Amino acid sequence: MKFTEEDVIKRLKKHYPQPWIDLHFENPYQLLVATILAAQTTDKKVNEITPVFFKQFPDPKAVSQAKIEEIEEIIKSVNYYRRKAKLIKECCDFLVKEFGGKVPDSLDDLVKLPGVGRKTASVILVNAFNKPAIVVDTHVKRVSQRLGLTSSNNPDKIEKDLAQFFSRENWVYISKAFVLFGRYICKAKNPECRKCYLSDICPYDKKNL
Repeated sequence: MKFTEEDVIKRLKKHYPQPWIDLHFENPYQLLVATILAAQTTDKKVNEITPVFFKQFPDPKAVSQAKIEEIEEIIKSVNYYRRKAKLIKECCDFLVKEFGGKVPDSLDDLVKLPGVGRKTASVILVNAFNKPAIVVDTHVKRVSQRLGLTSSNNPDKIEKDLAQFFSRENWVYISKAFVLFGRYICKAKNPECRKCYLSDICPYDKKNL
């Protein structure tokens, strides 16, 4: 590898000086629900549903007290809505019982929640609490592999490889920027290599130039 952390950050910031998350939310609870809904579903579709959902269920206690059919009715336009309704209900039940209805801000506590793995927990830590974590979704995996930052397909190993390359103070930025970069520039098909500010240091052998 012939580039440094600084090389990657500097070029990424030309694309995304202040990266964002496409899911709309106002607090950790809302992001938790939105992230569960977003699996196998576009963020755009989730953003259409969540205003109605949060109006009816403004907090975990409201979800916990609801019937599963009420939740299903609101989210039925997303993929796997029955499973997601069950996960959201179980998650909010757990939040009310174990955490007083508040979303915890540590990885160890977040992964205790039903339906929450390391990726979802990291998304919440980074975007709702601004705490250092490394999100490894399909976009981050692809970008990391193409840049040669990892050779693994295992999310846990990819996370470790990125944690070794990037300093902890950059984890929040990288997690947000890599997701956007992979979604809009370093796409799975037809990556926008001509528009990419990292192309001069990227070792990917199938560049779309």
